Amino acid sequence: MPHSFCVFRCAVFVMLAFSSLTNFSVADEAQWRDYFARRTTTLRDTCLTQKPADQTWPEYQKHLRRELYDMLGLWPIPEKTDLKPVVTGQIERDGIIVEKLHFQSRPGLYVTGNLYRPSENRGPLPAVVYVCGHGEVKRNGIAYGNKTHYQHHGAWFAKNGYVCLTIDTLQLGEIEGIHHGTHRLDMWWWLNRGYTPAGVEAWNSIRAVDYLVSRPEVDPTRLAVTGRSGGGAYSWWLAALDERIKCAIPVAGITDLQDHVIDDCVQGHCDCMYFVNQYGWDYPAVAALVAPRPLLISNTDRDPIFPLEGVQRVHARVRNVYRDLGKAPMLGLNITAGEHVDTQELQVHALRWLNAHLKNDKNPIPNAATKLFEVEELKVFKELPADQRNTTVHEWFVEESKLQLPPVDGQARKAWKEAHYETLRHTAFRCWPHEPREAAIKLQSLKSLAIGERTFDLQTGTIQTDDSFELPIVVLTPSDDKAVKETRVIVPDAQTYESLSTYFHAQTSATANAEQLKQVTRLPLMQRVLAELPSHCALVFIVPRGIGPTTWPGDKKSVTQFHRRLYLLGETLDALQVYDIATMVTTIAKAPGIGGTELKLYAEGVMATNVLYAAAATDMSLRLELPTLSPDFRAGPFYLNIQRKQSAD
Repeated sequence: MPHSFCVFRCAVFVMLAFSSLTNFSVADEAQWRDYFARRTTTLRDTCLTQKPADQTWPEYQKHLRRELYDMLGLWPIPEKTDLKPVVTGQIERDGIIVEKLHFQSRPGLYVTGNLYRPSENRGPLPAVVYVCGHGEVKRNGIAYGNKTHYQHHGAWFAKNGYVCLTIDTLQLGEIEGIHHGTHRLDMWWWLNRGYTPAGVEAWNSIRAVDYLVSRPEVDPTRLAVTGRSGGGAYSWWLAALDERIKCAIPVAGITDLQDHVIDDCVQGHCDCMYFVNQYGWDYPAVAALVAPRPLLISNTDRDPIFPLEGVQRVHARVRNVYRDLGKAPMLGLNITAGEHVDTQELQVHALRWLNAHLKNDKNPIPNAATKLFEVEELKVFKELPADQRNTTVHEWFVEESKLQLPPVDGQARKAWKEAHYETLRHTAFRCWPHEPREAAIKLQSLKSLAIGERTFDLQTGTIQTDDSFELPIVVLTPSDDKAVKETRVIVPDAQTYESLSTYFHAQTSATANAEQLKQVTRLPLMQRVLAELPSHCALVFIVPRGIGPTTWPGDKKSVTQFHRRLYLLGETLDALQVYDIATMVTTIAKAPGIGGTELKLYAEGVMATNVLYAAAATDMSLRLELPTLSPDFRAGPFYLNIQRKQSAD
């Protein structure tokens, strides 16, 4: 019988095997919802529970702070280079002075801002860093910065005896950078680099404090931070990282993973709200880093992106920390009526909290915050600086690792591999529950199949790599007495899997013709698998999660938010697929009928790279047929921090 006809019949039977396993056209969101719920619960339950018994709270905070620096892309802590501050203009009105200024938090990374202070110099004053939310101000194509949107806060603080530095954000400043890399620009390689714009906002805020303490009008022992929405999040970053901040009022800037991941709040937030969650945090850990300093958590009761229930859960966890430290009065919760809006009630409570803790003043607030200036008056730059690096900050802010080839010497090569794998398990694959190991497998014998002059036994079933996922497997083994010596394991990517699905449905609907069915054998992957198929060879198809029946359903926007949920949990789909592949291959190596045979793995493109890392995780002797790897990490796969230069400590 001609070899081409054998190949053709083999392909048809493979499709038949897949059909008995699942309906190709159905993707089951429920499995992922179950997975998200379990992972979120695990991170919630372990949050703030791992302090060693012999460690003091300040010592534990130091450990947590180091992790937060790391997850924001700020470890090792960048050098504090010359700020090169420049005041480009000044306005005086209604008893306050506004200085229009800029400084460089790192060379070429410009921060534009307005410094508000009382006209009368009454000695060193308490000072506030006001970090802005997403209030874009743009006229005729000119960006004036979100500092102008929130100008009434700075003016109000100055009228009440404070120095206030209001700074623009990266995306909505006078020099417009990017916040939405994964949210809508498909810049998933940010995860490989360990980059998040939250790190830029945190660093710019720390350097804003550096600038404030250099001013003679400022009392460096009485510093505070506040802001709302995105500015609420940056308030958390700054207060958690910089202990010079003695009082914090984050407004509408925090909720927990349950809201973000389970209740879908992730859809309403850009990347500046999130750290790269390598260490598996929930958000009460961020809040706990402020303890025991005065902290007022403020929110409205109908905020759709910072829901009240999540805010209350965060407060309840942090309240326990303050109570344990004997500082319960230093924590406040301020809930006022409203949606996601900047209400006067929120403003008044913030100023009262600052007055109480920085001035020992508990009197009522006599005036309200109002905007005093036209936005054009507050603009810092007449022309944007030619040496700015704001618009490319995502390319350089986190240092990229350099390619390191393994040593040639066998012993040195083994040591290199072990060290490299240990680094991967600490970073890219930290989300794995444990090392890949043999898992539960279920196989059902269906029928014998004649392929050419030989007969094969067909089995289909699943391998359970996780409590939420039983993943498809199809096994074809020779029926004759010849022992299997080689097993070819095929790991299809989504496109190849979809092609097999399409051909199968054409066949079962009785619309297929011979030419259509033969097309499946023309798939490059199938051609390589079936080429010169020896008589003692078995075929195994394995399907990691995220493909076929475990694909997340929905349009591109829905799939984007699916991937963002994963990285909020400290994971990526590719990292989970590496784990699945390694687990399934380890299980196949001991499966009845094919255990102990030589394993040869086939995959293409990004999936081939996943197979490559899976092979490294198994410590098994495997042959790999990976003709096309992904060209670079920008095209995928995506693993947290895999391209980031790792610090020595």
